[in-house]
Amino acid sequence: MKLLISSTDEKEATEAIAGGADIIDVKNPKEGSLGASFPWVIKQIKSITPPNVELSCTLGDASYHAGAMALAALGAATTGVDYIKTGLQGVKTKESAVSVMAKITRAIRDHDSQIKVVVVGYADAKRADSVNPMEIPEIAHKAKLDIAMIDTAVKDGRSIFEFLTRNQLSSFVDKSHGYGLCAAIAGSLRKEDLSTINALGTDVVGLRGAACTDKDRINGRLKREMVRELAETIGKSRPIQEISMS
Repeated sequence: MKLLISSTDEKEATEAIAGGADIIDVKNPKEGSLGASFPWVIKQIKSITPPNVELSCTLGDASYHAGAMALAALGAATTGVDYIKTGLQGVKTKESAVSVMAKITRAIRDHDSQIKVVVVGYADAKRADSVNPMEIPEIAHKAKLDIAMIDTAVKDGRSIFEFLTRNQLSSFVDKSHGYGLCAAIAGSLRKEDLSTINALGTDVVGLRGAACTDKDRINGRLKREMVRELAETIGKSRPIQEISMS
């Protein structure tokens, strides 16, 4: 299982890399669960990311403005990332979700077919005014994506386990794998949750708050020691990497 750590800037990315993260996910938490960062921030982080660490960025949520999202996707694809994630807050039907995600995917793959495209559904779908999260694997399959992900939209300390059972999460992973997709899970997870998430066969687990000072994803800062604890919990033991910042 790969460890994805969400970072806001170059300094945080340095901490995440040194702590053993497999994927650095560049986002702006102040603008929501999948708040998008700026292209220059993504490029700065790309410049310090070692070849053995992957890079991800977010587009925010697609409330079915397909043209705008496709243009944003193309812009993100030029920054050198390995993954591009889009959330479905405000997208209420499976058909609309497939339609907008297919257009986002086309924009990305027309530029670089190697970038992995991720759709993110929300466990707290009622609060997010979004599609049923259990439909995400089918949406990802129909839109020809690479990864189905589930998260929480409202970051108020309530974890994904308050909205979905372990059996539902297991079904999500199994459905994703059945479609030939990777399965990713996030949602205010704690270190104590990682063994459960790993046991489901999850391919990628995403965290931020658990690796931040005061467990605060908005005002806290990532610390390499906290990232290292998370990495060790899921059996990662890559040596700490010291990164030179430009």
